[in-house]
Amino acid sequence: MTTHAVHAAIPRTEARTRTQVIARQDEIVTSLAGRRTLAALRYATGFIFLWAFLDKLFGLGFSTPFERAWINGGTPAQGFLNSPAVTGPLQPWFQSMASPLADVLFMAGMLAIGVAVMSGIGLRVAAVAGSLVMLLMYLAEWPFAWGAASTNPLVDYHIVYALALIVIAVLHAGDTWGLGAMWKKLPLVQRFRWLV
Repeated sequence: MTTHAVHAAIPRTEARTRTQVIARQDEIVTSLAGRRTLAALRYATGFIFLWAFLDKLFGLGFSTPFERAWINGGTPAQGFLNSPAVTGPLQPWFQSMASPLADVLFMAGMLAIGVAVMSGIGLRVAAVAGSLVMLLMYLAEWPFAWGAASTNPLVDYHIVYALALIVIAVLHAGDTWGLGAMWKKLPLVQRFRWLV
């Protein structure tokens, strides 16, 4: 009964406004050095995804030679899924996903995650999508077997990248040196907080 009386005393518009307030990074991370360090982590992590997109699109020669570039008819996702890098008990399942649609989805994902993380917008969606991609790649390479390419069967770079994405999103790292603070003020983002 007391709870009802308290809620009745607060006007409906004020109660709605309070629920729509999205935390700012400086309320969560009080140190300026901490916020700047997270911004640097955000840029580095976002560039990992953006670079993967650019290298596979143009064949810059780092992980994708020019002749296997997507613009030259290469198949970035299919190339990986059908490669010897995909091993372990899940290999048939991953290889069954190899298709032109997988190439389009992979490339769109790398671009979207990279741009979102580097700009500081949509970090929750980017963290979920990027972590899922990293988990799938981790499982595809099956680091648990002796002689696997990974140097650590439990925590390799896929897991570290996924954790970095989660930290960036949870600590609102898009506010510092990014567009996150402006993004949060948009009516659409205010209404659908998962877009933060």
